[in-house]
Amino acid sequence: MPEEIAAIAYQNKEEVYGILFRATAETLRTIAADPQHLGAEIGFFAVLHSWGQNLLFHPHLHCVVPGGGLVPDGKRWISCRPGFFLPVSVLSCLFRRLFLDHLQAAFDQGKLHLFSSLERLRDPHAFAQYLAPLRHTDWVVYAKPPFGGPEHVLNYLGRYTHRVAISNNRLLNIDQGKVTFCWKDYRHHDQQKVMTLEADEFIRRFLLHVLPDGFQRIRHYGFLAHRYRKAKLALCRQLLGVALTAVVQRQDKPDYRDLYEKLTGRSLRECPVCHQGTMLRVALLPPLSRAPPLVPTPCET
Repeated sequence: MPEEIAAIAYQNKEEVYGILFRATAETLRTIAADPQHLGAEIGFFAVLHSWGQNLLFHPHLHCVVPGGGLVPDGKRWISCRPGFFLPVSVLSCLFRRLFLDHLQAAFDQGKLHLFSSLERLRDPHAFAQYLAPLRHTDWVVYAKPPFGGPEHVLNYLGRYTHRVAISNNRLLNIDQGKVTFCWKDYRHHDQQKVMTLEADEFIRRFLLHVLPDGFQRIRHYGFLAHRYRKAKLALCRQLLGVALTAVVQRQDKPDYRDLYEKLTGRSLRECPVCHQGTMLRVALLPPLSRAPPLVPTPCET
């Protein structure tokens, strides 16, 4: 979204993030359903990111979309053209219109809270004037080639979707109240650069990306929506003639006691008194539905 909208989003994260998801989903599903483009119901998931490489506030969505979809009667699978899914220019125009319409509706319903530098936008005429230029500028919708295969998708999901703002391997140094990290400058041919910030500024930038309480930052749509996914994925495999031959086995996480012993050389299973016996679980107490009553100690009676 443009910087002008990002400023509103910063003061209304839950509402504007919700609009971002809704406008994106409506755009993709509408254009994909158009017979002039694909004529099919697609499925996809969207991941919210609110940061750029320099940790500044830059809300946007990443969407992973299979290259095709189901015809309306569900009897056939339509694949997109090789190397091409949907026209980016058409997606951009519809996304811009839907997003601004939803944002205007939220304003009209009193759902936007505008203060500080944006306080003047509380006036309906000022708000409309603020949005007017944005209806004629290009909004960025970027489509990348497909992943190399299912393994790459799983790698993306495991490595990229659940991190917040910055990964540990980008941190280079923390010293004398300053944090140094590497970042990629997309405006200068993806050059790798190094940035050093005062610790309080680094923390401020990191906290820009704290989500509203309970907000769902990964959402599924179309035939990947949770309600229909099992049945519709089975139908997709049937139409594509693909058998589900392998199931990804979930590896159990290592026990924290094994990790502790590996790191420290000391066992948490060892009896802390005799240092010879082994601690065993003999019972598991059920959780209390409410706090136990306070019993006065002898000194309180």
